[in-house]
Amino acid sequence: MLARHYHWEARYESVSDNPYLEDYYRDIHRWSFNMEVYFLKERFRDLIAISHADHTIIQDRSIFEGVHVFMANNKAMGHLSDRDYATYMELFEQMTGVVKRPDLMIYLRASVPHLVDNIQKRGRDYEQTMQLEYLENLNRRYDEFIFEKYPGPTIVIDKDPLDFEHRPNDFAGIIDRIDQVLFGFFPE
Repeated sequence: MLARHYHWEARYESVSDNPYLEDYYRDIHRWSFNMEVYFLKERFRDLIAISHADHTIIQDRSIFEGVHVFMANNKAMGHLSDRDYATYMELFEQMTGVVKRPDLMIYLRASVPHLVDNIQKRGRDYEQTMQLEYLENLNRRYDEFIFEKYPGPTIVIDKDPLDFEHRPNDFAGIIDRIDQVLFGFFPE
């Protein structure tokens, strides 16, 4: 919706083409490293393309949250060895040393029940058995990432009370906040 509104190019996370996703949800401990490296590669490829683009691109998920939320969650839950984690983090540091951070990070903050509802609506079979503990941990790590670790500009949007797809005023409120940060515009 933001891409359409601002005439930006949208870059979505590679889900349907991901060769590890179904295996990951079937056996998280076994496939965590493989899947996280795959996502790191995909997000880095996107960052390189973004750095060469002559227009604005909006990403579905950044390389930074991939590391500080999803990778950190897999590490904390015991799904990665210290060796794999150290290797991954060294690769991440090298990659992020040659690209710039996003102009703005937009965090759609949602409660676990809201996330569960979205997962059920999406209907991906392999996501339906996702543990609540996993989602709770992701939410906690997202908050830590946005409020404590991410050094760039951010906007936090509490998603639960909003229906920006069907209520134009909800979407307009988000646009107003983005316009303020990126362009210095203030609503009348």
